[in-house]
Amino acid sequence: MKKQLPAMLLVLIGCALLRISLLSDLYLRYVKEGLRPLLIASGVVLVVLGLAAALRTREHSGQEERGHEEDQGYDEGHGHSHPAAGPKTAWLLALPAVMLLLFAPPALGSYTVARDGSGAVARRTTFAPLPALSPLPLSLSDFTSRAVWDEKASLKGRTVRLTGFVAPGNATAWQLSRVIVSCCAADARVLKVEVHGIAAPPKDSWVTVTGTWRPTAKAPALDATSIEHIAQPKNPYRDSARP
Repeated sequence: MKKQLPAMLLVLIGCALLRISLLSDLYLRYVKEGLRPLLIASGVVLVVLGLAAALRTREHSGQEERGHEEDQGYDEGHGHSHPAAGPKTAWLLALPAVMLLLFAPPALGSYTVARDGSGAVARRTTFAPLPALSPLPLSLSDFTSRAVWDEKASLKGRTVRLTGFVAPGNATAWQLSRVIVSCCAADARVLKVEVHGIAAPPKDSWVTVTGTWRPTAKAPALDATSIEHIAQPKNPYRDSARP
């Protein structure tokens, strides 16, 4: 049984990858959408390798049993011992695999926002004219860039709709936030807008807020007039103008 454990570990990790990428959309909590085929392929390869290793170990177990007594006598006479089956630290991989099989950690949320002190907004030099819609759906990246870098103040006087999750702010405002990834959760970038005028909903809840840009604020800010609670989007890391 002990010799089968490395093979079982490969199968376990492969099944965990397939569970989050092939059997569900949970992988979107950790990586961008385009990496799904690679995750599925990796899971299949690990399962196949694990099963092949298990079968090979079983086939050779008889031969090893027959040679065990001879090997044991040789070792006793020459002071040798069998090498370990493998590094024990490799079993640390079993913990995240079991966690993914039993339950999936949530996507990054208010905890990440609260520990992001950059407040950086992507710089843009050109802005396309805004459609004549009211309220106007905007992504958080578009809103924050226009609020900070648009010299023509295209947001002035416009009623906009922004979608994100709730993060704690200060005594006068809370944060409407999104976490954007380029590849995976490890390179996450935080977008946030201060929301004034409406009491903060529970943190990490997803909402769509309607309001107007507050140009006098130091950071991108919104004077909210209404709020709508929504379900978490399928892909929480995609900054979209609509849920």
